[in-house]
Amino acid sequence: MSSPKEALTYRAAGVDIDAGEEVVERIKPLVARTFRKEVLAGLGGFGALFELAGRYRDPVLVSGTDGVGTKLKLAQTLGRHDTIGIDLVAMCVNDVLVQGAEPLFFLDYFATGKLEVETTVAVIGGIARGCELAGCALIGGETAEMPDMYPPGEYDLAGFCVGAVEKAALIDGSRVRAGDAIVGIAASGPHSNGYSLIRRIVARAGNPFDLDIGGVTLADALLAPTTIYVKPILELLKAQPLHGMAHITGGGLVENIIRVVPDGLGIALDSRAWPLPAVFDWLQREGNVPRWEMWRTFNCGIGYTVIVAPERAAGTLAALDRLGLAAWTIGEVVAAPGTERVRIG
Repeated sequence: MSSPKEALTYRAAGVDIDAGEEVVERIKPLVARTFRKEVLAGLGGFGALFELAGRYRDPVLVSGTDGVGTKLKLAQTLGRHDTIGIDLVAMCVNDVLVQGAEPLFFLDYFATGKLEVETTVAVIGGIARGCELAGCALIGGETAEMPDMYPPGEYDLAGFCVGAVEKAALIDGSRVRAGDAIVGIAASGPHSNGYSLIRRIVARAGNPFDLDIGGVTLADALLAPTTIYVKPILELLKAQPLHGMAHITGGGLVENIIRVVPDGLGIALDSRAWPLPAVFDWLQREGNVPRWEMWRTFNCGIGYTVIVAPERAAGTLAALDRLGLAAWTIGEVVAAPGTERVRIG
């Protein structure tokens, strides 16, 4: 006669419902700080509610989704989880901003093999902080505990953002003309791109995370959260007409600015127009990275660009300075009838 089978529970299978409930309770006050008056319900519903009525006359919704790439691996290696959520928000809201949209609300997806409450709360706390910086509501999300899907101590993140802009104010690059000035706005570091190459360089150098890089440790330089440009750029839009904008993400300076430039035009950038931050100088030297590879992989110190009529460049720089952003005129839009549309001198 066979012995009775052991009674199984979800916890025995590796999913701790109690831990999940504790996370929800602990993040509620963090999330509540991000809410706007248009949010109609708090956490816990099957769908998040956001009211648009009365705010826009002819709105266009602009959506974006992203992650933070293998910067996650670095955060997990160093056990520093409190700012990676800011990166997640930044990568989404900065993309939505490019078309002139105000980010309205954000949702996150956090997945792990075993839910570690302190780590999860730290990550989601960073997401909430990013939403505060962007002025958008953290309106919902999903925390998934999936045994056997991820190694111990690892997790994955994805973010989703919806913004809105009046149709007449949509920025799509169609007004870009030859002769327009390209204004580059400072990045806080590598932001959230190129980290597969960064990690390879760091590993080959012996993981010198305590090395001084321009007055901060290498760890701090590499984990500096992505700048969220939303509030100052929305203010800039009230004061200066912009022809185009670009968020410098994967593909670096080479592939991103040109995305908002019409066919038949190109860009000419002057690499001497802004200082190369110390972390990029170190990465280039330590990795023996070719110059063009740097431009097409990293932001090289420029995290966001705006394209303006040449006579507006000085006023744009002054406005950005008042808004607390370092910026430089880094190039111009040029005629490019051939296939070579990007030049960096």
